[in-house]
Amino acid sequence: MAQTQTEESLQKKLKPRHITFMAMGGVIGTGIFKGSAGTIGLAGPGVIVTYIFAGLLLLVVMAAMAEMATVYKNRNMKDFVQEAFGSRVSFIMGWMYCFLWLSVCVIEVIAAGSFLQYWFADVPLWVLSLACAAFIILVNLLSVGVFGEFEFWLAGIKIAMIIIFIVLGAGLIFGIIPSDNTPYLQNYTQAGGFFPNGWTSIFSALLVVMFSYGGSELIGLTLTETENAEKVMPKIVGNFMFRIILFFTLPILIICGLIPWNEIGPESSPFVQVLASTGLPGAAHIMNFILVTAVLSAANSGIYGASRMMHSMAVGGEAPKALAKTNRNGSPINTLLVCTVVLLGGSMLGLFAQDQLFKVLLAVPGFVVILVWICIAASQLKLRNKYPVQPTFKVWGFPYITGVVVLILSVIAVMFVFDEGNRFSISICLAVLALLTIWSLIRFRKMNRKSA
Repeated sequence: MAQTQTEESLQKKLKPRHITFMAMGGVIGTGIFKGSAGTIGLAGPGVIVTYIFAGLLLLVVMAAMAEMATVYKNRNMKDFVQEAFGSRVSFIMGWMYCFLWLSVCVIEVIAAGSFLQYWFADVPLWVLSLACAAFIILVNLLSVGVFGEFEFWLAGIKIAMIIIFIVLGAGLIFGIIPSDNTPYLQNYTQAGGFFPNGWTSIFSALLVVMFSYGGSELIGLTLTETENAEKVMPKIVGNFMFRIILFFTLPILIICGLIPWNEIGPESSPFVQVLASTGLPGAAHIMNFILVTAVLSAANSGIYGASRMMHSMAVGGEAPKALAKTNRNGSPINTLLVCTVVLLGGSMLGLFAQDQLFKVLLAVPGFVVILVWICIAASQLKLRNKYPVQPTFKVWGFPYITGVVVLILSVIAVMFVFDEGNRFSISICLAVLALLTIWSLIRFRKMNRKSA
């Protein structure tokens, strides 16, 4: 028997500013604040080309999602995939997306714990990560309106911080702000130049960069909790992409301008390292506080993404019906319980292989993000000529631009499957994908037999 509307429906209380900042909150997190140390180490200052390239791919994916939202009202991105490729593909993509966000949440709370160790060096990483996980779960139990407002301010803090960092860094680079050493532009050309490891190195950083941008598609899950989503989406996408590229490329340029790329260590955030090296009193402590806030915001968005996708699948009969239940605040209580178990368990990973933890974990969601983007873009490519009504917003240059993006993303995915450096992480992703494929074959075969 179907559950009542009050038991499984989500509240439409998210405003455009909530959606924009929530998606930006999911994007601007560990990938830029901690993962940027790895990408700079791989490609040097030239890594900004990687960020711009990945940003252009994302622009088309987001535009494809906005277009479909104007046609299929009150439906989310998983529904778009189902409309294009059927229930089996949407089932696999939906659970892969849950896997993506749960792994992201674990990464973010561990990152928050590692940033807290800047002040509490003697406290074990797992203890600090566990405390951060508990805080995030409590926030997600609030009503969606309160949650959206909370995330709006959390994301706002880190966006403001990045703007201040860019202005402050530019002042230090060009000597406007006095410091012990004014580098001007020399750090871009020293230590091997702008592409110290060759121009092909920009591709080696792609996986972490893709992880960094992952979360932008979170907008596609807010559609069922947004009023007039078909009108709001195109406007949000246009503004969102400009801000995302701006908030990634300029900070990277500032970091590489203030510190030679080969002197940036992986042990802490490059942002903290930069401000600590300037000698400005208290700047590193303020930055570290904001970094903790930033990654908690990203984890907050991650729990939202995982819980809403599981709720959507439960409502559609693709997950246990119990996961469709919502509490009186309109929050999917049982999916949040699942997320709680995973998040608390993931926090304990700090007990093991701490040095290699981030390298392994970052590659997992990075690869899954590529697969999800392929599904979204390919859905728009297939559905355009079958729309029941004409979209009020259209992707440019159809079908060529969307087709090229699907092809490029597919080539990137194949490249990483055969990349020895990420073999363990990609193996985990492929194993999960294989299990979900087998599960879908068994599940839908049983359903077909029952309906026959």
